[in-house]
Amino acid sequence: MDSSISEENRRVLGWIADLMNGSSREAALLELSKKREQVPELALILWHSFGVMTSLLQEIISVYPLLNPSQLTAAASNRVCNALALLQCVASHNETRGLFLNAHIPLFLYPFLNTTSKSRPFEYLRLTSLGVIGALVKNDSSEVINFLLTTEIIPLCLRIMETGSELSKTVAIFIVQKILLDDLGLAYICHTYERFYAVGTVLSNMVNQLVEQQTVRLLKHVVRCFLRLSDNARAREALRQCLPEPLRDATFSSVLRDDAATKRCLAQLLINLSDNVVDASGNQGL
Repeated sequence: MDSSISEENRRVLGWIADLMNGSSREAALLELSKKREQVPELALILWHSFGVMTSLLQEIISVYPLLNPSQLTAAASNRVCNALALLQCVASHNETRGLFLNAHIPLFLYPFLNTTSKSRPFEYLRLTSLGVIGALVKNDSSEVINFLLTTEIIPLCLRIMETGSELSKTVAIFIVQKILLDDLGLAYICHTYERFYAVGTVLSNMVNQLVEQQTVRLLKHVVRCFLRLSDNARAREALRQCLPEPLRDATFSSVLRDDAATKRCLAQLLINLSDNVVDASGNQGL
């Protein structure tokens, strides 16, 4: 074995051992979070090392008392975000993702997503927590979507889509888009008018904000969410009445000038909403 690799492995294992010690944990969290992209098996080591996941959850739970009233400092936010980065590593790995879900670990992040303070420590905490959920949905797994649909993730994401920073909005709408792209997720959101209305209203509000901001990164997700909703017969009927006017006219033509894929999605959405499109999928709801 290459001695430099074995030395690197020794350092990583040393930091993992340091996670078990309260006095050395903060430094170990920082070093491991820096290395998470460079150590392919880090997720497996973290999951299967005795007591490590418990230590990471302790870091998360220890921050709960700082959430309300808002007392989260930048240092405390950075520390817990390093722990969250390691959880994201576990959530991303094919061999640990299912174990991560079965342990219901994402639920420990929901108190962070439920915060509303606009201060930078809180914004960073929400963004990093969203990153863990984003890593879960990235692989188009129905198991992940099934799990998320049993939780409060959709209303949490919807609120962030309305009030968060641009980056947080982008990750939150990415999560909602991934849920919609799954057949179960689409059926869930279109099952009642209340769910459809909640999602549709936030998307419409985002469109109205984007008229001012013209942010293509957010706009492409909004268009794809509306396009996916239009695959459901009753949602399509509702969208014929309530699709925001800026998506029907030339409001976004300049911002989409160089984004052929989103232009195609928007054109397809408008075709889907034209009166001569009938449902062939059997999708019902609302």
